Amino acid sequence: MPELPEVEISARLLDRALAGARVQSALAPGVNAMRSYDPPLSALEGRRIEGVSRRGKLFVVALEGQLALLIHLMSAGRLQLFDARASLRDRTSRLLLRLDDGRELRLREFGTRQAAWVKLLRSPELEGEETLAAQGPEAWPDPPPLAELLDAPRPLHGLLRDQHVIAGIGRSWVDEILHAAKLSPFKRGAELEPDEADRLREAVVGRLGDALAHYEEQITLPIPDKLPMPLKVHRRNGQPCPRCGDRIEAVFYEDYVMCYCPTCQTEGKLLKDRRLSRLLK
Repeated sequence: MPELPEVEISARLLDRALAGARVQSALAPGVNAMRSYDPPLSALEGRRIEGVSRRGKLFVVALEGQLALLIHLMSAGRLQLFDARASLRDRTSRLLLRLDDGRELRLREFGTRQAAWVKLLRSPELEGEETLAAQGPEAWPDPPPLAELLDAPRPLHGLLRDQHVIAGIGRSWVDEILHAAKLSPFKRGAELEPDEADRLREAVVGRLGDALAHYEEQITLPIPDKLPMPLKVHRRNGQPCPRCGDRIEAVFYEDYVMCYCPTCQTEGKLLKDRRLSRLLK
């Protein structure tokens, strides 16, 4: 799932490449992708793109005339710029912005769920849009102190992925952040000591910032389908911990895996499979 670093680097690259480009036509081959109807998609024709930015895990494509596309990739979407136009038979296409210079901004989605979505809004409506209005503060570059933000009787692994609490972190980067902070995924937010909360905030800023620095060096247009994520822990179960050398372990859920180092994060305790039993505290 594209998270804050992946959306941020994509937004930066697209913003540099698209600012000033003019939309010739707009199509939505993925009928389920459009979540708005007023204004109609045809309102984009002839509009100049003013910029591309990120809000949490979402893209905002600003266009002249106070219009904005709000795009959520969900778990399998990608927003990419191509020099050639896609065939309407391309089953991955959800939204096509065809530019007057022959290029095409394309929302693609891999898999069969068709969960990625787009809303065309008037710019003054953007702040009140339900998804954005419900988001917590941005996880990067300057999140608020986390002691009060995470003060809830819920495990950190779930709190940090809750976009209502803090925006931008998902399943991949939460493993990396908690490993960097040396905190158990199942320590409850309300139980964080002040020094632990400070350490966690430093890990959030540091790991997300490091990922962006990596992407700035490695990623250019066209944005690849799969970004080379600089992960050290997530989906590295069975491999040695990059800090202590212990074996990275995993807790398997129905549709994802959570990875951690027992020595660095859980005082040597192995967390049992969530599907089968209660986790060790």
